[in-house]
Amino acid sequence: MYDVIVVGAGPAGSAAAYHLARYGHSVLLLEKDALPRYKPCSGAVSPSVAEFFDFDFAPAIDRPLRRVRYTYKLGDPIEAELTTTDPIWMVKREVFDHFLVQQAQGQGAELKDGTAVTGVENKGDCWQVSTTAGTLEAAYLVAADGAKGPMATWLGFPVVPLRMASVLEVPAPVGNDCAINFEFGLVKQGCAWNFPKGNSYSIGAAAFLGQGTADYRKVLENYSQSFGVSLDQGVLYSHPLKLWDGNHPLHAHRAVLVGEAAAIVDPLSAEGIRPGMISGVRAAEAIHAALGGDSEALATYTTTMHTTWGEDMPWAKRIAGLFFRVPGIGYRVGIKRPTATQRLGQILAGEVRYADIAGRVMKRLSGGLLSG
Repeated sequence: MYDVIVVGAGPAGSAAAYHLARYGHSVLLLEKDALPRYKPCSGAVSPSVAEFFDFDFAPAIDRPLRRVRYTYKLGDPIEAELTTTDPIWMVKREVFDHFLVQQAQGQGAELKDGTAVTGVENKGDCWQVSTTAGTLEAAYLVAADGAKGPMATWLGFPVVPLRMASVLEVPAPVGNDCAINFEFGLVKQGCAWNFPKGNSYSIGAAAFLGQGTADYRKVLENYSQSFGVSLDQGVLYSHPLKLWDGNHPLHAHRAVLVGEAAAIVDPLSAEGIRPGMISGVRAAEAIHAALGGDSEALATYTTTMHTTWGEDMPWAKRIAGLFFRVPGIGYRVGIKRPTATQRLGQILAGEVRYADIAGRVMKRLSGGLLSG
């Protein structure tokens, strides 16, 4: 029997596995796909996540970027530079995720990839995990199987609505003068983006309010042409986003949720990798304490995530509610301000909370709406 089984080998699950193994616990990491595997994701990671780990992320970074470019309906371009200490990392998830798994293995975690979990059953002082490769047991479970995974439902957690996004992966030459791109106006109540890698573009689109759509093909066809590429040059993926939609318990009896399985995804920016990895770190701390006899450790994990991250998300959601309803005004009174990119970098780095800026931002957006 293992001390911990982690279901899902994405960044959150691997972060949990790494730290649990580092604490000296027996850890099994289960992943339904064979690794390395592609994951639909635009692949932007704040380098501030490195403070939670003691290894160099350089082998997993495809391209660091500091320049940011905004457009509104493909016009009125604005370019700015992030002022954070380090540039944002552009990563390919098949490389980044596998690298994190290898770091966990280096600490002693065991991996079974190509192994899907088909059910879980609580046995009081342990969990019985049924898989396509047989039945396993562990004292604790970490559910890290993403937005579509069944673990949260099986463990009895509340259902969080999913929102569809699309990503067009296009292999193409990318110049050294490229930027992190955001486009407002093409997607109703949402945005499009292009996050360049070393030799490819990840061009995405999603709505953050309303019903959205399941098909962003026309948007991405239009947007991709502004970068000199076309839809038929790449591969189009659709995938769900499990955005934060209110605080809820992240722990059950001898089990925790982390990452997108726990809806640890920013409802304004859709940033999920950094907060997901932090949730994995905090979950590992809690399970380590629980294995040491602390009966309140898992409840402390929920409280910690709520107070350090979740309490700030209502402000992100309120800003999103204003901005994406009137993106033209938001672009004019918000994005075009010289401090906009500085604040973006600080938010992504965890240096500034939405609560610190929400009052000013919402006043500006509301004032622009009235004057408009």
